Amino acid sequence: MRILLACPYAWDAPGGVQVHVRELGECLRDRGHAVLVLTPSAVKPSQPWVVAVGRPVAIPYNKSGAPICPWPASARRVREALRRFRPDVVHAHEPLTPSTSMFATLWTPAPVVATFHSGAERSYLFDLAAPMLRRFARRIGIRVAVSEAAAAFARGRLGGDFEIVPNGTDVEAFARAEPATGLPGGRRILFVGRLDERKGFSVAVGAFALLAERHPDLVLVVAGDGPNRAAVHALPPAVRESVVLLGPVAHEALPPYYAAADLFLAPSVGGESFGMVLTEALAAGIPVVASDIPGYREVVRDGEDGLLVPPRDVDALAAAAERVLTDGELAVRLRSGARARAEEFSWDAVTDRLEAIYREAART
Repeated sequence: MRILLACPYAWDAPGGVQVHVRELGECLRDRGHAVLVLTPSAVKPSQPWVVAVGRPVAIPYNKSGAPICPWPASARRVREALRRFRPDVVHAHEPLTPSTSMFATLWTPAPVVATFHSGAERSYLFDLAAPMLRRFARRIGIRVAVSEAAAAFARGRLGGDFEIVPNGTDVEAFARAEPATGLPGGRRILFVGRLDERKGFSVAVGAFALLAERHPDLVLVVAGDGPNRAAVHALPPAVRESVVLLGPVAHEALPPYYAAADLFLAPSVGGESFGMVLTEALAAGIPVVASDIPGYREVVRDGEDGLLVPPRDVDALAAAAERVLTDGELAVRLRSGARARAEEFSWDAVTDRLEAIYREAART
């Protein structure tokens, strides 16, 4: 099949949607499909099958930022790329975002499959635009959501039925990675993600402060950057020395850091539809302590492959982390459960389901 994937967010910016689209494109190409990705980007993508259709601008959204491309000139480039490529099906990711995916959905004569990734708890702009968006959504042949949380967010404003297909994970890359070198010794706790309010970085730092008082061998390894990075400066100097700020880490460079970790923290406060960092940690066989929020609880099964705690609760996060670090039997059980759970999110499983959806859309 000729499959066009439309990504609304900047290809050169970190984000789960971009990772999902890139890895999906690679899997589809490996299976013999002709694939073209359209996306905003400030730099030329390295993959020849990925085409930048305009420069992004950062728009605040869901307690974070969305690097999108709403320009009319970009819409014209999308329309021209559709005309040249002539896809059998268009797979638009986050099609209601005023960017590449919306333009592709509007202009293609091919059947449209759309994946909804967002797990925002509320969106006043979305609510106001819902009547217009419902008319636009009629162009979508099959609606997909990465979780029930994402489906509920979109369904409440658009109506209709949704297929649930989770984000995929390169399980082998994380399961077989060798531990990163150059990190301090001791037991390592890993945090991966933007250092902002939604990801709960300050909660992770607060929990680490409590843990480090009782377990001085602990090290907090942080992969990511953002406005809340200064939270570490409030730590006592001796504890601050046990925090490793790696800064932004390319997604393909992350597996060794997971492999070097003894525990993974995911203390997001809300607004998550899925949590790709969770599936990556599961694939690496690391016990996970995460917030008990919609989206996350669809990935981590409390007591089976991780522990869930109330969001924003520093004490609960620290207590759950300490349980894993001090109870060897619990840690072994969670590691085993994590590896088994990760297989459900492998790209083979996800791509099988999406190929079936593409065939169904093409028949309509």
